[in-house]
Amino acid sequence: MIRIDSVTKRYPDGTVAVDRLSLEIPDRSITVLVGPSGCGKTTTLRMINRMIEPSEGTILIDGVDIQKQPVNTLRRGMGYVIQNAGLFQHRTIVDNIATVPRLLGWSKDRARGRARELMTRVGLDASLASRYPYQLSGGQQQRVGVARALAADPPVLLMDEPFSAVDPIVRKGLQEELLRIQEELGKTIVFVTHDIDEAIRLGTMVAVMRTGGHLAQYAPPAELLSSPADAFVEDFLGADRGIRRLSFFTSAGLELTTAPVVALDTTARQLAAREAEIAEVAAPHLLVTDLDGKPLGWCAPEDFPGAEPGRLLSFGRPFEFGKDSLRAALDCAVLSPTGWAVAVDAEGRAVGVASQETIGEAIRAAHAERRKADVAG
Repeated sequence: MIRIDSVTKRYPDGTVAVDRLSLEIPDRSITVLVGPSGCGKTTTLRMINRMIEPSEGTILIDGVDIQKQPVNTLRRGMGYVIQNAGLFQHRTIVDNIATVPRLLGWSKDRARGRARELMTRVGLDASLASRYPYQLSGGQQQRVGVARALAADPPVLLMDEPFSAVDPIVRKGLQEELLRIQEELGKTIVFVTHDIDEAIRLGTMVAVMRTGGHLAQYAPPAELLSSPADAFVEDFLGADRGIRRLSFFTSAGLELTTAPVVALDTTARQLAAREAEIAEVAAPHLLVTDLDGKPLGWCAPEDFPGAEPGRLLSFGRPFEFGKDSLRAALDCAVLSPTGWAVAVDAEGRAVGVASQETIGEAIRAAHAERRKADVAG
């Protein structure tokens, strides 16, 4: 555990970047520091590995004051990842990753072997090992940066806005990769970002900081969204924090119906036999699937059978039932031209559909269940 105890950083001109900050960062978790520019989040991160020395207060790792450790010893127990990766342009990818092990006295073969192992772990193809950073995309370079930080297997990983310089699609992939690696390795990660969505997605705990290096609120993401500490936190979270909160409610309990789901080879007689069932759920369209059960699109009942797959109404995008959240299910329903969300299994086969009304009922039930749990807790 990292404990920050009444830490202040004051510069010679009188500027206070961090003011009496106290924070306990739990072991084997992702703690995210988030806030506007000038709130001291990067300064706080750099004080943990003594790139910046605090003016007052103490920082302890597993109960040991970092000021009582040699700087080099301290930093060898920490990986550090920055924006744009900060790679050595004159070294190959494998040698970039092997940098810290080589500094620790590992043989070249052992260090390169570890580097190649980590390339696989962070999702880099082995064929990239002999290339140079300029030959890689931004997302690939960030993966190299993460691999380099993990090379000596440090217990602590410091990450300073590592994904902010890449496009949204690459960024999402890097976030997923980080969560997967964390599940496997269980590091103590301190992650700095200005993006509240990234903080909520990645953080086990989220520290919202305000200008001047003051801690505004420190809580798990779900609690942060449901109970912001003050107007500043509420404003920083944004007007759609209620929608974000749905990310923490699973779709597993959502009531689905298969009544309007029909395979492409369903006959008119078979459809007629299901007429009452379809009418009962009041679905305005039929969801047509291929012979493997994968959704093709929506069709008006009077146009089926005989509807051509290419002329079906788009079903938008589906959500994976039980894995995706109620937020994903609601998003799918809103994007669907029929107002109904399509649920699929891990193989992409349709397992049912849900209307916006049904999803709304599930959201109300989830809120009620959460309130009950909060009272019991």
